[in-house]
Amino acid sequence: MDVVKFSEQLLHQVRSQKPVAALVEQLASIRLETIRLALDTDDRKKAFWINLYNAFFQLLRSEKQVAKPAIFRQKLVVVAGNALSLDDIEHGILRRNRIKWALGYLADPFAPVLLKQLAVSSMDYRIHFSLHCGARSCPPIAFYTAGKIDQQLESATLSFLQSDTEVVEREKEVHVTALFRWYLGDFGGARGVRRLLKENLGLETSGMRLVIKDYDWTEQFDDFSG
Repeated sequence: MDVVKFSEQLLHQVRSQKPVAALVEQLASIRLETIRLALDTDDRKKAFWINLYNAFFQLLRSEKQVAKPAIFRQKLVVVAGNALSLDDIEHGILRRNRIKWALGYLADPFAPVLLKQLAVSSMDYRIHFSLHCGARSCPPIAFYTAGKIDQQLESATLSFLQSDTEVVEREKEVHVTALFRWYLGDFGGARGVRRLLKENLGLETSGMRLVIKDYDWTEQFDDFSG
């Protein structure tokens, strides 16, 4: 069984508003060892868990009517018999067990063994531009595949920064996403953010002030890139 393709199928079913009960059941009954053996590279891990996160956020919010912030904290995603939360997937597996509210600078010393076993070996800041939380300021949903994950994450990063970054020349300011503040350490601090803006947008920000924009939490499920 190709579990990455399975995650794509699940996301497609959710996005198409087709029945997913059988797939959810199948995901719950897969052997954990099958998951671990199949996700033998970070590329495969990222593709699988990003697809799963995006599928279950929409499933839990729009179909199950789970409210925020409970939707992130409650362990409602059953994978190989193990109940996980969306926070487990994001901060435990994809962010390699970083504490949620520590700006990306602190690892969780009490992370469960399971999350340590499933986590990526190296945290990729680009995952922040791939996870959709149903808000207008969130990145759009896309399907991720192991073979193309690098270029897909590059594209997602560029697209998000192009649409969410504003230069105010008169004030010598660059207005940027709140993601940079929440996960500052993931991006390599303020210097890393400036480097990211230069590499992706060609923006030379020396002498300019970075201003964090308000995050628009207005619910929106229509944003989708195929």
